[in-house]
Amino acid sequence: MFITFEGLDGAGKSTQIGRLKARLEAAGRTMVSTREPGGTPVGDSLRHILLNSEAEAVAPKTEALLYAASRAQLVAQVIEPALTAGKDVICDRYVDASLAYQGQGLELGEQGVAAINQFATGGLRADITFLFDVTVATSRERVENSRIGQPLDRIEQRDNAYFHRVRDEFLRLAKLEPDRIVVLDASNHPDDLEEEIWHHVEKRLPVNKII
Repeated sequence: MFITFEGLDGAGKSTQIGRLKARLEAAGRTMVSTREPGGTPVGDSLRHILLNSEAEAVAPKTEALLYAASRAQLVAQVIEPALTAGKDVICDRYVDASLAYQGQGLELGEQGVAAINQFATGGLRADITFLFDVTVATSRERVENSRIGQPLDRIEQRDNAYFHRVRDEFLRLAKLEPDRIVVLDASNHPDDLEEEIWHHVEKRLPVNKII
């Protein structure tokens, strides 16, 4: 099973990825957990370019292509081999992130961003995507609190209007694909979120009622 987690930064994705990974492993599933951008040596190099707050300006189309390049490497080197071997894969961000952050956030449009990611991934889609929905104000507050004494990365430095476009696009995508994208209220208690996520994952496992 290929599971992706999406949403604005500060929504609590990392916490729930760790919890889901633990539950799947306890259920006897073999897991691979990864992230974007990064997850491979090539991807980590691209991550530094994309997020480094001191890097030279990156043009919007360049940014979209670099994210797609990192994703192509991750799919080829990590995700596809793991799925072929019968392992479950959890990925922190995937194609939906590019549609939201570059397609709408940077106003590049859906068509071009979707096309380069179709090429990058070979059309590989997630079986289920969890969208952690949080207000822009809450996201910004959480990110800034987590970065005390450290500079915000290049993406985090963008204005609120950018992040409103990103959030709106995530929610639009969820309405288009309700069978794949599960919208979660990220303000809920972490324990409640864990149970809601597990409810949806368990239904898709070969053997139900594992835990």
